[in-house]
Amino acid sequence: MAKIAVLGCGFGAALAALWSRSGHEVTAWTKFQDEIDAIKRDGENKKLLPGIKLPPEINFTADISAIKDSDILVFAIPSEFVRETAQKAAQYISPDTIILSAGKGFERGTKKRQSEVIAELIPGNKIAVMAGPCHAEEVGRGIPTTVVCASDCTCESAQFYIQDTLQSESFRIYLSDDIIGCELGGALKNTIALCCGITQGMGLGSNTVAALMTRGLAEITRLSVALGARWQTFTGLSGIGDLIVTCTSELSRNHRAGKLIGGGLTACEAIEKTGTVEGYGCARCALELADMHNVDVPIIEQLYRVLFEDIKPAEALKELMSRPSRHEQEEYWNCCDNV
Repeated sequence: MAKIAVLGCGFGAALAALWSRSGHEVTAWTKFQDEIDAIKRDGENKKLLPGIKLPPEINFTADISAIKDSDILVFAIPSEFVRETAQKAAQYISPDTIILSAGKGFERGTKKRQSEVIAELIPGNKIAVMAGPCHAEEVGRGIPTTVVCASDCTCESAQFYIQDTLQSESFRIYLSDDIIGCELGGALKNTIALCCGITQGMGLGSNTVAALMTRGLAEITRLSVALGARWQTFTGLSGIGDLIVTCTSELSRNHRAGKLIGGGLTACEAIEKTGTVEGYGCARCALELADMHNVDVPIIEQLYRVLFEDIKPAEALKELMSRPSRHEQEEYWNCCDNV
């Protein structure tokens, strides 16, 4: 059994519960002492994971030094807190500790992927990422879940160790060596989930959602290939798999926030009601990256206008539907040609 430290008590608590039930020694950290006190009092995180009982064997703590001597250190926190947390954690991490990034988003300003931020602040340790369709609430309940773990060629042993150590009867782990594609798929799908939620909030139907998911996948793939990913990755769990679950489930905060926006709230009002919405900041980063690499992302562009320029969703949808006609497979062929 492994010694696992998890940073974050939202999705992190769900992972901690999963691995504790598998017999691992698990520590879960958050910087908020009141959150720790509430979890210990209630036996659950009522704010982020209501109704999910957390094993008493988990060591919940606000003392980050408790991550010392861990075999695996898991980052399961919103992207905006990754740099701050990595800075705090760096002094306590052993050189042999494998770092697993389970978050999905970009660092605002630098537009770096989460594993890039972690590697910058904790150089020398092997880093892998985990992506795929895995809502915290379902993971915490032990509902069968399948994800993909990716690392680059210099950290290949890390992904095999994670697969062998963390896989269980309810949590199946596949492997990939496209760390860029897996992270980008996990981050960029949040923008499309926002769009799908918006259309449902507007009272539109399944046809519209299916179209957004399909054309959104084309945009995600184009942009990611331009950033160094492989198009094949987006046919898998971190691509279409994560896209489906985030665009269609009420468990997705991006989807729920989108419905509120489609129903008439501003983006700021929707986020205040929903909590962390990674797709909000990701829309800005994605559009900036697309502009830098001359990639066409019309859906993400219109989402940006809704979120940051106060364009009405109906106007944005009209712009998308009136774009010049083109061949459906053109972008995919270009992606394949550029690999």
